[in-house]
Amino acid sequence: MGVRSDSEDTGTRGRSPSEEKKSRRRHDSSDEEEKKIEKKERRKKDRSSSRDKQRDSERRRSRSRDKRRDGSKERRRDRSQDLKQEGSREQRRRDKSVDKSERKRERSADKKDEPAAKKKPETLTTKTGGAYIPPARLRMMQQSITDKSSEPYQRLAWEALKKSINGLINKVNSPNIAIIVRELFAENIVRGRGLLCQSIIQAQTASPTFTHVYAALAAIINTKFPNIGELLLKRLIINFKRGFKRKDKLRCTSSVRFIAHMVNQQVAHEVLALEILTLLLESPTDDSAEVAITFLKEVGQKLTEVSPRGIHAIFERLRHVLHESTLDKRTQYMIEVMFQVRKDGFKDNPSVPEELDLVEEDDQFTHMLTLDDATSGEEILNVFKLDLQYMENEEKYMAIKKELLDEGSGDEDSDEDGESDSSDSEEEKLESAPIIDSTETNLISLRRTIYLTIQSSLTYEEATHKLLKLALKPGQEPELCHMIIDCCAQQRTYEKYFGLIAQTLCQITKTYVDPFMKIFADTYSTVHRLETGKLRNVAKFFGHLFFTDAIGWEVMGIIKLNEDDTTSSSRIFIKILWQELAEFIGLPKLNERIRDPTLQEAFDGILPRDNPRDTRFAINFFTSIGLGGLTEDLRSHLKTAPKSSAAVPNIRKKSVSSSSSSSSSSSSSSDSDSDSEEDKKKRRKKADKRSRSTSRRKERRSRSPRRRR
Repeated sequence: MGVRSDSEDTGTRGRSPSEEKKSRRRHDSSDEEEKKIEKKERRKKDRSSSRDKQRDSERRRSRSRDKRRDGSKERRRDRSQDLKQEGSREQRRRDKSVDKSERKRERSADKKDEPAAKKKPETLTTKTGGAYIPPARLRMMQQSITDKSSEPYQRLAWEALKKSINGLINKVNSPNIAIIVRELFAENIVRGRGLLCQSIIQAQTASPTFTHVYAALAAIINTKFPNIGELLLKRLIINFKRGFKRKDKLRCTSSVRFIAHMVNQQVAHEVLALEILTLLLESPTDDSAEVAITFLKEVGQKLTEVSPRGIHAIFERLRHVLHESTLDKRTQYMIEVMFQVRKDGFKDNPSVPEELDLVEEDDQFTHMLTLDDATSGEEILNVFKLDLQYMENEEKYMAIKKELLDEGSGDEDSDEDGESDSSDSEEEKLESAPIIDSTETNLISLRRTIYLTIQSSLTYEEATHKLLKLALKPGQEPELCHMIIDCCAQQRTYEKYFGLIAQTLCQITKTYVDPFMKIFADTYSTVHRLETGKLRNVAKFFGHLFFTDAIGWEVMGIIKLNEDDTTSSSRIFIKILWQELAEFIGLPKLNERIRDPTLQEAFDGILPRDNPRDTRFAINFFTSIGLGGLTEDLRSHLKTAPKSSAAVPNIRKKSVSSSSSSSSSSSSSSDSDSDSEEDKKKRRKKADKRSRSTSRRKERRSRSPRRRR
């Protein structure tokens, strides 16, 4: 890399190009030879290193073989030593067992006279409930126990009942639901109602897609055992409330879905569904709105049929939530989809599938439970409890099972028949014993049901149909009539809707006519307690019932239209009532009704004729309210009536006591003469005043033109 010298430069410059090429080739060939030599040396080194590696691996293998041989020898020695030790241990154990057997014999000989020792607690009698027992062994254990009322036998029966209920609930499906129901009725589900409800809820939570099947099963059981349906509904409501408080979305969704299908099967009332939807949408979040939409999809079709007003209010609330736009975009989209589902008529979410519509409406028992009513789920029923009357209860359920499954057998012994008859007579006595409800919870729930039914109906025909389906007990008809009138009185203005409901009820069944007539009499006697708006609504309500002839006009006989027997409130009531009648019937027809000879007793108090003073009061009253056309007969009667008859009542009121009929007649004649003379004097004075006033006016008029001139 040094600097070329002058001699080298001169040497290269003197060479020809051919010589330069030859020199370059020489240099290249020498370089190639050097490279070949280097490669040969590398190969030699690699071969030597591979040989060294092979030698090392062989040495390692030989060492490992030696170690294995040494280890096997040591293991053989250890095994021989262990065998010797085990032999000595076995001898010791044998000696100990011989000693124990001798000791046991001695103890048994000493304790022959003592009572037998207590047995060790079995697995089923422990507090934890015991471990798994195979069915065959369980049957053998049951057969070995002779006393069937003992605790071990009852515990074994409880475990068997629990397993059979869980197995049947896990197998249920829409095709085999009838078979499963018969098998369930064969088990004592009255004793195991807690287990049954727990198993149904757990199965529904595990597989929500089969909720409609479990609801149909619960509906069938509810027709025969309403207390089981009520217990299941209470637990579902409590489960929902717990999930709602803990903000557990999955728990709320599963509970709400089951409740929706219970409403569809008419096990629960639609009021519960409306309460749940109102609670979820009161302060909506993304999760609560999603749960409400899930619930509304399942129960929407049923609510549309039963309570169109209620579901309309719920959708209005959803529309308001959508316009607020405080929720997530996903939730808003779900609400929009819900409106489209409602528009399509919930065709993809039928309330009850055809294959599961197994219970008729008349056979179903609907529970009026609300969110506040479900306080305890009776979880104690899930745990075994000793029954002191186990055999009697089992015999009672056997009789129920025979009725349900049509297993009538006439080959039973006379003793068993006598026992069953005695148990039946005891049950009848218990059922016939009256139950007094001092808290009036049933009455309050009935009023709530009536109110919600009236307010949630779209037309009066729908409301009447629902009210007639309530299946009221005897004596509860007046409560229904009172609730209709109270609902009408609470409105700001009178609505014909309530009058049409009462009219339809009276025309369909005559049992409601007498309660409405009694309520009219009570209302008139206490009309001074009503406010002006309520008084107007009630008067128009009864006016509707009168002009449609829903109730009889005879009840108007309680009205006495005079100055002494009426107040300002009662006169307003009579005014509105008769104005309503005149508006709808008309004065000519109303006059015909008043002149009807069969109703004269009813109108004697309103149109009095026994006392001229009361007659004048009635004439003035009807004339002031614009119904003077009704008083033509009264006016003619007042003109044709003798004066003595008109004066006698006034004299009787003024005079404190009269000695005889002659004295009263003389006093009346003298009073009448004095009254006539005074009237004549007054008339004369008035005529003189009028003549004087007219003369003065003429003089003034005559003077006025002179002054102008």
